[in-house]
Amino acid sequence: MTHPVYLVDDDDAVREAMALLLRTVGLMVRGFASPERFLSELSTLTPGCLILDIRMPVISGLKLQERLSESGIDWPTVIISGHGDIEACRRAFRNGAMDFLSKPVDEQDLIDAIQKGHAELDRQQSRASEAAEARHLMSRLTGREGEILEMIARGLTTRQIATALDLSPRTVDSHRAAIGAKLGTTSAAELTRLWLETREAP
Repeated sequence: MTHPVYLVDDDDAVREAMALLLRTVGLMVRGFASPERFLSELSTLTPGCLILDIRMPVISGLKLQERLSESGIDWPTVIISGHGDIEACRRAFRNGAMDFLSKPVDEQDLIDAIQKGHAELDRQQSRASEAAEARHLMSRLTGREGEILEMIARGLTTRQIATALDLSPRTVDSHRAAIGAKLGTTSAAELTRLWLETREAP
């Protein structure tokens, strides 16, 4: 899947030239003349790679990056600057930037950074899909089965679970068998992975 590229730069000439370059290598690009315009359309956009100019009126590229991060939007971001300094670079990376490029931007460096961003988007979507599947499977468990699964994930043995829940080991084993049938695995490691995925999912 080809993800979109969102280019936010208040310099029309730079934005258009960069968009033209990226389109010639087959990338889908949308340009925004200001962070405000980008934010006004954010709810309609699908996840993509962000290219942000660091210095823009009203809202800087770094400030836009920080706002998105605070909102839980972690799209891969490349910061571009003609006035880069060490502190700006540090701020960008602290907020999750994938790369920090100086103007004039090397074309291959920019394309490489976007490809890296798209690979990260693929990983994010894969993790989200796995988490959704895990949530679907977990929804099939009864309350007691969910309780026992959590104890399995925390490393408790059948006997320890039986003692903690005032059940017989045979009853716990019966619940474990039902859990395995519903989740499609009896492996403690795989059961733990599924439990953790639902715990860590947003």
